[in-house]
Amino acid sequence: MTETTESLDAPAGRAAATQQPLFEAKGVSKAYGHVNALMDVDFEVRPNEVVGLLGDNGAGKSTLIKILSGVVDPDKGTFLRDGAPVDIGSRRKSEAAGIQTIYQDIALVRSMSIMRNIYAGREPLGLLGFMRMREMRETAMKILDEYVRIAGITSPDLLVEELSGGQAQAVAIARAVHFKRDILLLDEPTSALSIRETEKVLTIMRDLAESGVSCVFVTHNLYHAFRVCDRFAIMSHGQNVQSVPKSETTLNELTDVIMTH
Repeated sequence: MTETTESLDAPAGRAAATQQPLFEAKGVSKAYGHVNALMDVDFEVRPNEVVGLLGDNGAGKSTLIKILSGVVDPDKGTFLRDGAPVDIGSRRKSEAAGIQTIYQDIALVRSMSIMRNIYAGREPLGLLGFMRMREMRETAMKILDEYVRIAGITSPDLLVEELSGGQAQAVAIARAVHFKRDILLLDEPTSALSIRETEKVLTIMRDLAESGVSCVFVTHNLYHAFRVCDRFAIMSHGQNVQSVPKSETTLNELTDVIMTH
């Protein structure tokens, strides 16, 4: 089957270069012994955009995502949120800066319900210390309907283990957006999904960007990236190679850049 490169209504270059970036990483370096995983990498996320973080295996994408997520400390680098310095030196600090990572192996508790996964660690309590279950159910279903409408999720009481891969991705994304994360790092979110579920996740990314939640899409699938992204940041051997708006490149050019570095 031939994959299409039709855009999901992503106006090329819609996130203007003149906009103040939501988030910037400058001069980020990380070494593991004698291996330089990152060398003076610059990366930014702009308002209302989907940016594709691309590169072959060993390019440094995973290390950069781990640093932005607060789970790996860089050897050097500065970080800015809305132009002001920010500390992302832990998972909690990264989330406080509005960043949430959605991994391929989704960090959900499979034996728990959708509702309990959305509210894990944040359960609203009544005066006597009991969880406000009705409020949690109603709100969980509301945010699933509003943010990531996906077929088959009919109740917030469904167990995550009963969901498909795409449905579980939707729950993880809904949780992040509801708790005011406006930068989502999606690490290979479509690699284990069916064609139908992949289409839904790509559509969710575009819808989120339109609603004010910027997405960083880490993927090896250039067809998917070219369909959904506004801009591409290409890495190779731990270094920046190119940052280019969709309006200024083609799928073949992206492939050539990655293949020749």
